[in-house]
This record gives sequence, structure tokens and C-alpha cells, in this order.
Amino acid sequence: MGKVVGIYFSGTGNTKFCIEKFVSEIDANAICVSIEDKNCIKEIQENNFIVLGYPIFYSSLPKIMKDFLVENKMLFKGKSLFIMTTMGLFSGDGSGLAARVLKEVNPEIIGGLHLLMPDSICDEKVLKKSHEENKQIIAKTNEKISFAANKVKGGLPTQEGLSKINQLIGLFGQRLWFGHKTKKYSSKLKINVEQCIGCGKCVKLCPMKNLMFTNSTVSQKGLCTLCYRCVNECPKQAITLLGSKVIQQHHSKDYY
Repeated sequence: MGKVVGIYFSGTGNTKFCIEKFVSEIDANAICVSIEDKNCIKEIQENNFIVLGYPIFYSSLPKIMKDFLVENKMLFKGKSLFIMTTMGLFSGDGSGLAARVLKEVNPEIIGGLHLLMPDSICDEKVLKKSHEENKQIIAKTNEKISFAANKVKGGLPTQEGLSKINQLIGLFGQRLWFGHKTKKYSSKLKINVEQCIGCGKCVKLCPMKNLMFTNSTVSQKGLCTLCYRCVNECPKQAITLLGSKVIQQHHSKDYY
């Protein structure tokens, strides 16, 4: 199998946690690198067994991840690829999304894995659970990760999200109605200038460099990839995206 490398995008930490645990259980010497990391391309070029991880938005790929795969798809030619996705509810064909983007270069797709994690859409009431309920979700996901890692080591990797049936579930489950929300970067991010204290935390955290200082407060450029990193980390809850106010911020360190 050779050295395993995890390549991922993680908005609020769910995917990062899952892929790090998964690859470490397959290979104690494995490493994980975010697509935001300058060493990411080098790691893909130098390694043949790649675990690709990302969250699911509306049963679709995050725009930032899709662009990364399209722009760098030739790097995956001839690679062995296991695709792992995280979600707050379901995706249908989460792992199949990346598989289809990369179909042209024909990597060996050895398996797929879908993992339920605590919801991080913190300005909407749907899917909200208590701290204890979220801890239980993660406990079950930990068990599933260990099971899936053992399946990979045993040569029978799980195949979640890769079938045509899964594709139809993803399409009719959400993508047909909401897929347009991830086709372009969003300009819907809202900053409450009265609450914003200009600390700059969100500017540093944004993977798209979408946020900038304007007249001592923060404004946006219309390049939001819907990852919710800034909304969850704003110390004054001054940023919203889908809803009008922050209900429950998601901090991954509180659960793991």
C-alpha cells in the first residue's frame, strides 16, 4: 500500500478530525495536509495512496474543493484514492462527487466513507443538538472510522457513496433543489458592523481571503465558500450567512 497521505478541506474542524484519525489507524506514519497548505501539491505528487476528505454542503462539493480538484486533477492520475466525507445529516453520494470530478484522469477509487458529525451551520436552528448528543455522535463516528480503517487494511474497503443509486439519492435528496448554492462563491455573508470589533480573526481564518478590513471593520468580497469557519469563530457573533443571528457556535475542540 505504501505511505498514506490525507488531503483535505475542513471548514470548522470536523473533516480534519476525521481524516487524521482515519489515516493514522491505517498507517501510523501517515500525514494529513490541508489543501490550504503550500505543501499539499508536493504531497500528492510524491505519494500514491491518497485519502481525500471534505465536508458536504447541500449534497454537493464545497466550491473551494471542487475548484482544487478541477485545477489539479492531473496530479491524481494513477493514484489510489479513498474518499471520505463528513456531513450533518446525509449526502447520498458524497464520496462519488469527487470520484466523478476526477473520472477523466482515472485514479483507482478504492473506497468511500460517509461520516456523521455535529452540525456547524450555527445561524440556523435545524440539526441543532445538545453537547451530550454531539459527543455521542462523535463516539459512534469514531467507531465507524476504526471499522473502516480495518476494512482498508484487510483489503475490503467500504464503498459508501460510490454507486449510481447513491448518486440518485444525492441528486433528489438535496442537490436538485439546492445544488445551485455551491456552484458559485457566495456574496451572502453578512457582517454586523455594530457588533464587529475589528479583531481580524475572521480575516486570518478565511480560506478564500474573502474578508478584508474596510474603515476599521470587516467587509467581504463575494467569494464565500460556505465553510462557516468565520461565523463559528467570531468572538462577537457578528457574522451570519444563511440565518439572521448566531444560535449556537460550533467549536470542534469542545467535542474531540
